[in-house]
Amino acid sequence: MSEKFRVALIQTTTGRHIEKNITLISPLIAQAAAQGADFVMLPETAGLMEPDPAMLHEKVFSQTDTPDLKAFCHAAATAGVWLLIGSLVVKTSTPGKLANRSFLIDSTGSIVAHYDKIHLFDVELDGGEHYRESANYRPGDKLVHAQTPWGRLGMSVCYDMRFPHLYRSLAKRGVSFLSVPAAFTRPTGQAHWHTLLRARAIENACYVFAPAQCGVHEGGRKTYGHSLIVDPWGEILGDGDEAPGMIMAEIDPQRVTAVRNQVPSLQHDRPYS
Repeated sequence: MSEKFRVALIQTTTGRHIEKNITLISPLIAQAAAQGADFVMLPETAGLMEPDPAMLHEKVFSQTDTPDLKAFCHAAATAGVWLLIGSLVVKTSTPGKLANRSFLIDSTGSIVAHYDKIHLFDVELDGGEHYRESANYRPGDKLVHAQTPWGRLGMSVCYDMRFPHLYRSLAKRGVSFLSVPAAFTRPTGQAHWHTLLRARAIENACYVFAPAQCGVHEGGRKTYGHSLIVDPWGEILGDGDEAPGMIMAEIDPQRVTAVRNQVPSLQHDRPYS
């Protein structure tokens, strides 16, 4: 394990125009670096939240051409920090289907890894609130983890957090940190957000980093906020509450080793019929 580092989670209310979101977020990456962050994280759909499906397909680009990826990579390189772009919406080779894609960027602005959200949010909530991500998105099918200067990061996005076997598989592959960028709804956030994220940290003895969208977005969608930094014992080191802003914490990778030595549950999985 490596030395301690500082992580910053940026909480935003992303809108319907990519360029406006770039203008809002890029200075926050520089601000986080100026405040001592080594690793900065953005929420799910950081570059664009467009509620109208037809407009969404018109506004998005391929990974090669999307301006938000280029801008955020440049911001990371300029600030000299590692960056998790929680996710961007990009076109895929499948006609009519997009990807909800998370990117890990190093301090030179290069893409280290990317992950496509596997579990798509198709739900019917009380009060008529409903979502059908599968209508517009292609699910990912690959587990993704990558090396950082401080240890191995396992990547996921939002609704994935309800599928604990994904995180167990990552932990079994030597992951110390789990990224869970999100745009959680308010009803499900109030009921489940803190509990699920603390559970993923505790059961895998990993740090969990969950940068989140917050507030009322253009088009009326409401997201829960409460970006969280959770340590391997399940203690909350930072909570972003409900408004745009930033939370920061010092992370000690040795804490992962200590907790896993105390409760070595990752070594105790057993086969069953």
